[in-house]
Amino acid sequence: MTLQQFLLILRARFRVICGVLAIVVVAAAAVSLILPKKYTAQAALVVDAKSADPILGNMIPSQMMASYIATQVDIIASDRVAQRVIDITGLDKQPQFQEMWQEATEGRGDIKVWLASALKSRLDVKPARESNVITLSYTGSNPEFVAMVVNAFAQAYIDTALELKVEPARQYASWFDERTKGLRDDLEAAQKRLSDYEQQHQIIASDGRLDVETARLAELSTQLVAVQGLRADSRSRQSQSGAAELLPEVTQNPLISNLKSELARKEAERDQLRGRLGPNHPEVGKVAAEIGSLRQRIGSETQRIAASLGTTSRISAAREEEIAAAVEAQKARVLELKAHRDSIAVLQRDVEAAQRAYDLVTQRLATTNLESQTQQTNVAVLTPATEPLWPSGPRLLVNLLLAIIVGGVLGVGSALLIELADRRVRGEDDLSSLPDVPILGVIPSAGEALAGGFLARLFRRPAEGY
Repeated sequence: MTLQQFLLILRARFRVICGVLAIVVVAAAAVSLILPKKYTAQAALVVDAKSADPILGNMIPSQMMASYIATQVDIIASDRVAQRVIDITGLDKQPQFQEMWQEATEGRGDIKVWLASALKSRLDVKPARESNVITLSYTGSNPEFVAMVVNAFAQAYIDTALELKVEPARQYASWFDERTKGLRDDLEAAQKRLSDYEQQHQIIASDGRLDVETARLAELSTQLVAVQGLRADSRSRQSQSGAAELLPEVTQNPLISNLKSELARKEAERDQLRGRLGPNHPEVGKVAAEIGSLRQRIGSETQRIAASLGTTSRISAAREEEIAAAVEAQKARVLELKAHRDSIAVLQRDVEAAQRAYDLVTQRLATTNLESQTQQTNVAVLTPATEPLWPSGPRLLVNLLLAIIVGGVLGVGSALLIELADRRVRGEDDLSSLPDVPILGVIPSAGEALAGGFLARLFRRPAEGY
């Protein structure tokens, strides 16, 4: 079909097209006027997802913001929020809604579920593209009712969001509370084991007995080394008892030194008397007797000193044995205290581990208790819904415009369908498409003839010779 044929068909079926268009427009106008008016109420919510949680202190990452807002939109459109709206408004207790539910379901199922589904079907939730604002829209025939429902949805969403935040915290708080009791018992048991061990062995974990006993052991060890040195020295001197006169105790003894000086003086006096009186003189014999007495005294004193060295050696040996036994006993005591201290350290570590676990769970319990008792959410009503003054539908002008478009399309379609059912010749192209039918001529219409004659005179060439 060429464009000329299409235009010829439209011109020939112009009345049909206008009739269909008029019918569609009149029907749309009638329906728009007959249908009850609809009102739309809107409320805006703002979700503060960028501020830190006042209890936990955590924040939502920026890359998860879109997902978080989408989750909030799904929560608003959930059955839980819709059923909470019914609880807030009490629609399930109103007779007209109960009658509607009876007619629709014949009393089957739950009225809250049916009403929630009906409310959700007229609710529109749209998040803003570049902000954290969520818009709630509800359409109905009663302006007061739609405003109430939108505000109820906003309040129900806030309450549900708070419940979703608080319920896990309450469950965790209950679990932490039970766990705290067990950890408290473990801590008390660990403290009791430590206390019983200290009382049994008469040891306090914080006392300095081990340091005192260790210092005493060091002192005894020092004394043992000193006594062992004295004993070794005594043995060395005792081994020299054959030459007792050469011992330092003998050479340094003042009495022996005086006796030796007296002996030297007497010997010198004897030599003088012997040279002057002769060796057999009584005076020489008297001095010789005194010299012998002095030598006897020096010898006895030297023997006494040598004998005292043996006594000192025996005393040193006994002292060494005594101190060595004390050192061994002190070592055993120190080792015993170290063993007790190690056992106490193990028990203390058990107490500290139990204390840390108990403190950690107690801290978490306090945090979850605070979180479970919070009444604040990160959602606020930015713009509450008000009763709409003007209806949002049906829109007469929009419906008429759509009716004109639809009516025009239906009219053209109807014209084409009628033309196909009743095919007629509309121009030269229709005749040229017929087989074995020559075209002898074309008779123009009156309008075309007039227009053609005027154009021929207008563009006619002038005759030669003019």
